[in-house]
Amino acid sequence: MHALYGFARYADEIVDDLDDSRPAAEKAAGIDDLAARLRPALAGAPTVHPVLAAVADTARRYDLDPAHFADFLASMRMDTTVTEYATFEDLDGYVHGSAAVIGLLMLPVLGTTVPRSEAEGPAAALGVAFQLTNFLRDVGEDLDRGRVYLPTEELAAFGVDRELLVRCRRTRRPDPRVRRALAHLVAHTRAVYRRAEPGIGMLEPVSRACVACAFTLYRGILDQIEAADHHVLHRRVSVPRRTRVAVALPGLLRAIAARS
Repeated sequence: MHALYGFARYADEIVDDLDDSRPAAEKAAGIDDLAARLRPALAGAPTVHPVLAAVADTARRYDLDPAHFADFLASMRMDTTVTEYATFEDLDGYVHGSAAVIGLLMLPVLGTTVPRSEAEGPAAALGVAFQLTNFLRDVGEDLDRGRVYLPTEELAAFGVDRELLVRCRRTRRPDPRVRRALAHLVAHTRAVYRRAEPGIGMLEPVSRACVACAFTLYRGILDQIEAADHHVLHRRVSVPRRTRVAVALPGLLRAIAARS
């Protein structure tokens, strides 16, 4: 898990740093360089790069598909040039690489009690659900980066465009059109969680509690968005600490029991 997270975070940091004034072409070149060094590492060539050495070792141990890593880096590269997506169909290409493949890479590490192919659909859906939740929670921060991940045609159906989102963030004043658009997108994201949920029971018992905990807490961000009446452009909502503790502690006990 640490190796996969470290690799994903390392790539993300090449692209996203609000204090970084590097041009997009330089960031894209950084992703291309990472991809060029990753390919031989996954094929078994030695590397002294600690992040690549760790993720290549994990890939060999669990027979991870190299195509998933390539798809992930392709989506990271898109962040250097693409600033918005018109439809969910357009967005699907990005979230496949940025989110769905993360679920697919984690699946062999977590282990399954069913054929892996049966669990891949829910695993990919869970990655997408987490990513869509991030888009809703971080819409204001993404605007600061010049990006709108929420499909523009879905927003336009409620009279919302980038200019209105920027104005709401700047003035910190809610707008009923934005509230209705975000409510619609929250409902869409909840439907993705429903598609993902059956996959938790397909995991090895030692892995279920951890993923169930993440599922509950991340889906809880949608509850917090609704509790704020979708007025989230100027602030980042989060699940209260007491709720995190209430979910995590029983999950920890279940995980310990499963391991023993």
